[in-house]
Amino acid sequence: MDATPLLARIVAALRAQGLEAVLIGNAAAAIHGAPVTTLDFDFMFRDTPTNLAKLKRVAAELEAMILRPYYPVSKLYRVVDDAAGLQADFMPVIHGVRSFEGLRRRATERSIAGSTLLVASLDDVIASKEAAGRDRDRAVLAVLKRTRALLAAGGGSASADRRGRSGGGRRS
Repeated sequence: MDATPLLARIVAALRAQGLEAVLIGNAAAAIHGAPVTTLDFDFMFRDTPTNLAKLKRVAAELEAMILRPYYPVSKLYRVVDDAAGLQADFMPVIHGVRSFEGLRRRATERSIAGSTLLVASLDDVIASKEAAGRDRDRAVLAVLKRTRALLAAGGGSASADRRGRSGGGRRS
């Protein structure tokens, strides 16, 4: 299944509400060309009262609700619309990344259905998964590192084709 239409809706809502966020995790890795899949989209954002108000407006625009599944242990905000198959997690802190500003500076801009999306660098995705150390993160590290090596060696033609249609690799 192509997740580009769903990701495009999220990106359009982020832009409409002026919420700056960086796509992270397997969805970001898939956009870089890694052959991985995921069931959700993960974003890092700055946790400020203004941005939380914007996130509420993003959820309303997407006709979704915001859940706090790990409250009070985590600051994760989950935007969910089960009918549309939407799950987008927004986190102010991620393992292996010191700051939003640094993540944003290293991110690349990608066009998704005419809107600009900031996508975390593959190095940051790898660092985050290594630091998190969860089984599911360790399981994809070899694939992500191979993709990074392939891109560094100039083997980016296959990944460029995947970027255009993967939409974050939501489902395969």
